[in-house]
Amino acid sequence: MTQRELILKKIRDAGVVGAGGAGFPAHIKLDCGAETVIANGAECEPLLRSDRSLMETHADRIVAGLKAAMEAAGAKRGLIALKKHYEKAVEALKKAANGENIGLLLMKSYYPAGDEQQIVYEATGKVVPTGGLPIDVGAVVQNVATLAQIADAIEEIPAVERYVTVNGEVRSPAVFKVPIGTPVRKLIEAAQGPQDMSGYSVIIGGPAMGRVTLDIDEPVTKTTGGVLVFPKDHPVIRKKSGDFGEDLKLAKSVCCQCSFCTQMCPRNALGLKVEPHRIMRLMALGAKDAKDLNGVFSCCDCGICTLYACNFSLAPSRMMAKIKRELMEAGVKPEKRTAYPVSGNAEDIKVPTGRLMIRLGIEDYDRDLPLCEEPIKTDRVVLPLKMHIGAPARPTVKSGERVYRGQKVAEAAEGVSACVHASIAGTVRVTDCAVEIEGRI
Repeated sequence: MTQRELILKKIRDAGVVGAGGAGFPAHIKLDCGAETVIANGAECEPLLRSDRSLMETHADRIVAGLKAAMEAAGAKRGLIALKKHYEKAVEALKKAANGENIGLLLMKSYYPAGDEQQIVYEATGKVVPTGGLPIDVGAVVQNVATLAQIADAIEEIPAVERYVTVNGEVRSPAVFKVPIGTPVRKLIEAAQGPQDMSGYSVIIGGPAMGRVTLDIDEPVTKTTGGVLVFPKDHPVIRKKSGDFGEDLKLAKSVCCQCSFCTQMCPRNALGLKVEPHRIMRLMALGAKDAKDLNGVFSCCDCGICTLYACNFSLAPSRMMAKIKRELMEAGVKPEKRTAYPVSGNAEDIKVPTGRLMIRLGIEDYDRDLPLCEEPIKTDRVVLPLKMHIGAPARPTVKSGERVYRGQKVAEAAEGVSACVHASIAGTVRVTDCAVEIEGRI
């Protein structure tokens, strides 16, 4: 077994998946021939501080993971992308890199700076085509939290915990170290959130791309980066919880085809023909306007069109998501291409994060957050067998068995999949979709 193969095996055995996105298994993503491995530390979602805290305090682990990722991918160049105003993180990473073949890409504070397409373009000057992947232009992107877990994997430490930001209507907002599978309720309690949650809603993720959960006992997964508590009548909650039928009626009756949504779209500016205004017209007119929908597949669901661009508070992003979902269900696959050159005003349309926060009404929650390194205590975890893209993991334990922390409880299936490990010690209960562990605090 070569050193490269050994690294990939250790990453697979540790169950490392993309911590900042959809959870693509890291050992599969890195099994390629890349020129550059990019560490994504931009953390563009407002109010989240998990990645920044990690870069400030564990820069050495990120750099170690990046080196391992470079070796696994056959890359000679490493690049860490983060916002230039993360001054403490910048200094820590410069010191940790220490003259290796690793540089820093210092980005402006705009949304969505952390979008994979944006980072690849800023790092390489190349655009990933619709239907393509960064490897098509010689790059592979991993979140900084993923790289820290890769460093652990090399030392045979599995992915059993992660950092999660808890912010919003809580008295002690912070970045917490959390065992995978911990109920979200425990995080809200740790941050001294409302005792009576009846008047509040919870977003899993960030305020722009996150989702509203109706179950605060759902588990933290390998991809959970934030837990945000807002009043139920907050504009962000109303926008995310609105009735789709009402949004569709408004799209048909109010949209004036000003095209601001398309003009402000960061993916369209890269030449990928993402045109929300045309999708709004399609929803109003039906198949009469169904021409060249390839660009829909390049929509990254950033929500700029809905949250910032539209003067009528319409929801183009929800229409885009619906059309994209219907195309995929119909078996339509994207054609790998770019539609036109990068726009000359791509730099000018970038939305400053501060302005987005004001538009969303969340600027009062923007604050420095402490990092709590002591893991949150929990006597029960639920470990979903599918916390990643691909096939669910297969349980390797049976109900009633005792397991120790770090023990593999589910094996990666064939193809695209990822292993799952116990994040606490205790007694197992296996269900169709999860491994539950009851322990003692």
